[in-house]
Amino acid sequence: MFKNTTLNLVLVFMITGNVFASCIANNSSDNISITNAESKIAHELMHHVLSLYDVPERGLLSETYPVNPDHRVDYLDAGSVQKKHQEVSFLWPFSGALSGVVSLYGNTSKQEYLDILENNILPGLEQYYDVSRLPAGYQSYPVFAGHSDRFYDDNVWLALDFCKLYASTNNPNHLDKAIEIFDFVYSGWDDKVEGGIYWCEQSKNSKNTCSNAPGAVMAAKIYLLTKDEKYLQHAVDTYQWTKKYLLDPNDFVYWDNVSLEGKVDKRKYSYNSGQMIEAAVLLYQITGEHSYLEDAQQTAKGSYNYFTKMVVTDNVEQRFYAESPWFNTIMLRGLKALYEVDGNGEYIATMRSNVHYAWENLRDENGLLSNSWYTKSDNPYKWLLDNACLIELFSELSVTSID
Repeated sequence: MFKNTTLNLVLVFMITGNVFASCIANNSSDNISITNAESKIAHELMHHVLSLYDVPERGLLSETYPVNPDHRVDYLDAGSVQKKHQEVSFLWPFSGALSGVVSLYGNTSKQEYLDILENNILPGLEQYYDVSRLPAGYQSYPVFAGHSDRFYDDNVWLALDFCKLYASTNNPNHLDKAIEIFDFVYSGWDDKVEGGIYWCEQSKNSKNTCSNAPGAVMAAKIYLLTKDEKYLQHAVDTYQWTKKYLLDPNDFVYWDNVSLEGKVDKRKYSYNSGQMIEAAVLLYQITGEHSYLEDAQQTAKGSYNYFTKMVVTDNVEQRFYAESPWFNTIMLRGLKALYEVDGNGEYIATMRSNVHYAWENLRDENGLLSNSWYTKSDNPYKWLLDNACLIELFSELSVTSID
């Protein structure tokens, strides 16, 4: 499915990493050289991930590389069925590859990336598409294995990619797909706890920030593409509901979920706050209401304090985002949107420094990273999402110049 068009990719990675290091050593203000290096990393990493994780007999990708025969995922609902013989990845990790190549195409308009999307990734994605339960939606494991749970948040991430792909191609099929996913996601909204979207269609026990925050972003982006006011109203309603029930008023960082009995799970994950930052920026840009911008700035500052920590690396203490790579990547979406409005590049500069430190120092013999950007892992099995998400991260950094 995914042809390896680049030879000796690990060696190429090492050379590309050295290019960035040289840029920093010579002149850290040379933003053009830095962003060019990031673009090269994103490109080579795309080929590397699609080659290493390829499952050609299925036209999909594996959950880990190398394949771990004893792998059990830990991110499904408690009642979800594990796959005893997991041939391919679940939807969430696969979507990381989609997001990465969509980002590359959106930022470069290179036909190569569109060809990979149309010939490989999008056909693979459709293997998760379940039309036997209405409204149709993407399930967590391919339909060839029967029914599996359908997560509203998994579907939102796909809709956001289809919105971006439509904006890049003007292909109406991509907008139609985003709207179709919107309909599925908002079928998960009801009046319990005064509204909000559930996490999982098959286990409606909680309403989670991970469904509602990107749900607000999705609705706002579809509004911008269609100018249909109903989507703007959904964006506002979803944003305000999430803020009312899941914002920690002490630090402006978002909690994880609220049960149907009103009990709040106060765990915090960076991607949840990152999506609320992006939603707030979008609503500020659409409505002109300054309170949304203030919300975004407060949550960005609170998140920076909460999700980063000081770490000593190479005898130097520096600040690192301590969450997983994909969580950081989604956080970057919000931080990038905010930076384009208020020009505060501090948060992005830290993330750029972090991922380059990991890239230059922590890759394994296969050129892959684990889920930490400041400590090396002894686990030989590298998760698809931890590496696929870096395609998007480097691609987006490559078009983000911090003065």
